[in-house]
Amino acid sequence: MKITQEADYAIRIIIHLSVLGKGNIVDAATIAENEGVTLRFTLKILRKLCKDNFIRSHRGVKGGYSLVKDPDEISLKDIIEVIDGDFAINKCLKDENACNLGKADTCNVHEALRGIQDIIIREFDKVKFSQLIKNKREYK
Repeated sequence: MKITQEADYAIRIIIHLSVLGKGNIVDAATIAENEGVTLRFTLKILRKLCKDNFIRSHRGVKGGYSLVKDPDEISLKDIIEVIDGDFAINKCLKDENACNLGKADTCNVHEALRGIQDIIIREFDKVKFSQLIKNKREYK
């Protein structure tokens, strides 16, 4: 399992919005500039986060984006899954037909990896954005 650059940027974008607080609107250009992400890539990520109802898009002159949920309701797992899809440390855990032996249901390695993956998922789910924004700089 590898967290993509896009997921890393999405995490930074949610941190930015979390610092501002639920419902506070900021434009995409400001997010992009403050987080060091291109505007085009920021907009792509914002669309995905809107689609999954973590943020809301606001139209108009004073439009932009805002958090829909409180930062303590959003985990690292949530945001990584929006961008990268379901966690899988091995392809056989995502698709049992991908087992090299064709025996995912009886494979000892498969079971060991499943246990490790479950631990990783639980740990990512424990980390809430309210924790990540402690001592975080304020934005304009």
